[in-house]
Amino acid sequence: GGSQLAARLASTMRCSCSLLLLLGSALRASSFSVPCHAAASGRPAAATSRGTVSLADVGAASTAFYTDEVRKESYPSMADVLDAKVADPDLRRLMLTLFGTFATVSAALRAELVVKAEEQKSVFGDVQLGVDVLADQLLWDVCRSEPLIKTGSSEEAPDVREMHAGGRFCLCWDPLDGSAIVDNNWAVGTIIGIWPAATGVIGATGRDQVASMVANYGPRTTAFATLDDGVYEFTLGVGGADGWLCSRERVRISPQSRIFSPANLRTARHELPGYGAARLLALRAPPVELSSL
Repeated sequence: GGSQLAARLASTMRCSCSLLLLLGSALRASSFSVPCHAAASGRPAAATSRGTVSLADVGAASTAFYTDEVRKESYPSMADVLDAKVADPDLRRLMLTLFGTFATVSAALRAELVVKAEEQKSVFGDVQLGVDVLADQLLWDVCRSEPLIKTGSSEEAPDVREMHAGGRFCLCWDPLDGSAIVDNNWAVGTIIGIWPAATGVIGATGRDQVASMVANYGPRTTAFATLDDGVYEFTLGVGGADGWLCSRERVRISPQSRIFSPANLRTARHELPGYGAARLLALRAPPVELSSL
């Protein structure tokens, strides 16, 4: 029935969005070098039963890392990279449109006040902000105007809506992940998964995706996108460019990573009592080799 469909979609979307956000977080961590803020500032590292470790090992208490990226002579535009790295012209066209939507959301976040939306329509009971609704509406506008999109589905409403019967792709998104912390001026993001029409969204897995995109609205606006040969990072409006430049190519997850989102503190404190204790154990454990997972 309808309620079962809604439950399955909600479960699929939350799982997909969580995985995509984890991907974005992991990718952001992947190009950072090991030295932590404490080492750079000359402060001593923390001592534990495992010996001396950097303050970065204790999670959210210290999250400052320093990139080892070196400035290049020039950076290719997003359009040029997509031309070279996305063989499917339809997928390329859709991704170009979504990059434009990310830029619009980024501008709106800098222009709009953070206030509650006049109408609260979240079926999950979450408080919706005006910027939540705006970002979601922009993505629905893309779905309505782009005939390549067969179905659209948003975290804000757990139903799959058919947009164009002959469309090739199914979109699933979280319009503004992290909106609960946007009033503190912390970074938030848009998460999008793109599936082929043949699989749809419900019951599909991440491996079925043809592409995924994660936009991060912080001091800079960046976006990660999966292209034909790997994951690329793009940055909006830097170096005098009017648009997106490719700031990193073929980004890979480090073989050893420690990933923790401060937003999970709410879960640790209020929703899953055992989560906090498990997190502490994980922080004290040796790093996990991703190849062993």
